[in-house]
Amino acid sequence: MKRRQFLRTSALGAAGSAALAAPALAQSRPQVQWRCTSSFPQSLETIYGGAADVARYVREATDGAFDIQVFAAGEIVPGLQAADAVQNGTVQMCHTGTYYYVGKSPTWALGAVIPFGLNYRGMNAWLYYGGGMEILNEFFHARDLHYLPAGNVGTTMGGWFRNEITGLSDLDGLKMRIAGLAGRIVERLGVVPQQIAGGDIYAALERGTIDAVEWIGPYDDERLGFADVAPYYYYPGWWEPSTVLNVFVSRAEWEGLPDSYRSLLETACRAANSGMMAEYDYKNPAALRTLVEGGAELRAFPDEILDAAYDAALELYGELRESDPDWGPIYDSMMAFQAEHFLWQQVAESTFAGFMMDKQRAGALPAQISGAGSTGGE
Repeated sequence: MKRRQFLRTSALGAAGSAALAAPALAQSRPQVQWRCTSSFPQSLETIYGGAADVARYVREATDGAFDIQVFAAGEIVPGLQAADAVQNGTVQMCHTGTYYYVGKSPTWALGAVIPFGLNYRGMNAWLYYGGGMEILNEFFHARDLHYLPAGNVGTTMGGWFRNEITGLSDLDGLKMRIAGLAGRIVERLGVVPQQIAGGDIYAALERGTIDAVEWIGPYDDERLGFADVAPYYYYPGWWEPSTVLNVFVSRAEWEGLPDSYRSLLETACRAANSGMMAEYDYKNPAALRTLVEGGAELRAFPDEILDAAYDAALELYGELRESDPDWGPIYDSMMAFQAEHFLWQQVAESTFAGFMMDKQRAGALPAQISGAGSTGGE
């Protein structure tokens, strides 16, 4: 074949390939436009950012073909009605925490956190590799929802209190904003639980409608200004050893997505899950220091309270096994892994962390020795 004829033939072939490729590419990227309502206000940019990150990852990966518009709490529905908005078709997707909906069934909490449950690493291991997502979606699919983890805040603080808590007697009659099954547990200790959306907490605390509040941790707590009206800051948040924030997608919408979009959305949610935790781990240390330097009184819960809360939690879980047929299989799966997880955590992770914390308290970390970082302290 002559060179000129070869080039002409090759050019025609390339044009033909392009003509075939363009429609094929378009067909593989159908236009999908969804609305996602968040349970959180934009002012809490880290936790609200979980949904914003998912939407951005999906949009960028598809050149805008799969577009998710995120709305803050209250823009479409109140924050604690986000899952309902997906179930009734108002939106295709929401970003929330399943423990906000324990009024529907206590089993909902197992998708987010239960008191004295798994920590962040344990929860991820159970969800992704221990069958957690599969068994949870058996439950949520029956409610026309598809569940995807999409954020985590880690172990929370124990909250802000107007008065010092020295023992169980100080909890009697205390009005506290607290979410999920924790409310039912602290109620057994004398607390009067209140469930209030994030954007409304400060006003309730300032007015004296509540005496105490738990939210997340130092970074968000500082932004919300709780220390101004409730100076005692307690730890640990035993009711939230790690809190999964999740995406709910309408089951019908999920099943109608192309396989590539489902895979992409799962991947985006995984990225948001790890990214949120990393962001909080970066922001919380400085925020805690600022709060303490500003006058917050940092306190550990007395053992008397932790022990009583633990016993009350196990009592409640036993009752739920009898009253809620959905509870047992999911809870048992989670607890079976918890026993293995904390056994392993005691060996390498906890030992190393304990050693390094001793060095930190002694002011012996490199940044402390050189003067570039914080000094050791209580």
